Amino acid sequence: MRALRVVSPLAALGLWYLLTAHDVVFFLRFDRFPGPGEVLSELGRQVSTGVYWQDLAQSLVRILTGFLLAAVLGGLLGAAVARSRWAGHLLLPLFELARPVPAIALVPIAILLFPGNEQGIVFITFTAAFFPILVSTRHAVRALPTVWEDAVRTLGGGRPRVLRSVLLPGILPGVFGGLSVGMGVAWICLISAEMISGQFGVGYRTWSSYTIVDYPGVIVGIITIGLLGFLTSGAVELLGRRATRWLPSEARS
Repeated sequence: MRALRVVSPLAALGLWYLLTAHDVVFFLRFDRFPGPGEVLSELGRQVSTGVYWQDLAQSLVRILTGFLLAAVLGGLLGAAVARSRWAGHLLLPLFELARPVPAIALVPIAILLFPGNEQGIVFITFTAAFFPILVSTRHAVRALPTVWEDAVRTLGGGRPRVLRSVLLPGILPGVFGGLSVGMGVAWICLISAEMISGQFGVGYRTWSSYTIVDYPGVIVGIITIGLLGFLTSGAVELLGRRATRWLPSEARS
């Protein structure tokens, strides 16, 4: 079954080659679109330079910093507003007002608030991941059957035991679902922020390639972004499967 996972990428690559090799023009124009050979040649040139790896490392540092901050704060605040009426009444109106605002729309705010581009881009990434994690954690906590907690208390368990034996294991599947969504949204907003105000990073380099009409370079950037997103989201999902090994295999897949 694992072999089936490579069928669609190979089919897409073959279709891409045929369309560009024959300069197909049918609604979409492939006569000016770079083919796989040109992109592969450009990829080989870029990976042999230090700039490519510097941009890749810069984007990874930004995404991981913003995402980890969002995971910690989103998880804690999501649990707080679900468990505490006071926290819910105090914080939820603010969160619900801010949640519909696209994180990328906060770029002007980040430019005004932070002394440098780096902190502003991390802030945009953090904001993008924060709300999916917050909402998923809140719903996961509220969805826990109260009978589980009551059973532990009936058997003499205190608050720490409830937290360790009921709350944390019970919310992990929902939390990791939010983490996976948050990682994807964070990449979208990170790349957009790098294109708008970055000086390094994969998004900045992709946009720079476009401005000088280097279309193979643009495709290399897009492929790099896709691979980075695939690997980081896969890492989150792998961690989630390891943390919820007690679930049936169907529920973890």
